[in-house]
Amino acid sequence: MAQILKLPVQATKLGYRRVRKRCHVADPNQLDLFPRPKAQILDFNPPGLSPFEQALMWDERGDIRAAELYVRAIDQQDCVADALCNLGIIESQRGNTIKAFDCFTTCLKHDPRHSEAHYNLANLYFDQNDFRLAQLHFEMAAELEPTFANAFFNLALVQAINNELEGALSALSKYQQLVSEEEGRIAQELVEGLRKSVTAAMNSRLGPT
Repeated sequence: MAQILKLPVQATKLGYRRVRKRCHVADPNQLDLFPRPKAQILDFNPPGLSPFEQALMWDERGDIRAAELYVRAIDQQDCVADALCNLGIIESQRGNTIKAFDCFTTCLKHDPRHSEAHYNLANLYFDQNDFRLAQLHFEMAAELEPTFANAFFNLALVQAINNELEGALSALSKYQQLVSEEEGRIAQELVEGLRKSVTAAMNSRLGPT
């Protein structure tokens, strides 16, 4: 039986990723509606926004009405894949794992190349300790969006868990290229920790049985 590498303390999986792109061409006059509010949140939906855009606005503010609006967007065929993906994150945060799986997998049925859905589904598999499928979907997310650093970091973690050191080190190297110097130092600490883990595992195999 393969020995699972011991990860250093810094090896904390990065979390879910909400879809923030708009699948419709937005009115340039409406662009200022979406940044996080700096003061009071007005309790109304600005005119001219689609159900998905309304849901995204409330979601970014942490409002529980976002889930209902995502469902409405899906029913009205408005940005269906993106709405399913973001709804899946909400369901996972609520502890509704089965509903979250359903949202992410249904999203991928609508758009098999949906990078956020692959990444979020991988996170969900990771949380369920299904590291084989987690790795598969992190790999898909990284392939579809090669500039998304978090996908490479999480991929490295799951590859380390799956005893694929060479792949883990390669993914961490890619992560370091995409992030700031400070964030890269965290990855370097992880690289060093992985190397120590491998050395310890090899010494254990060579020791008395």
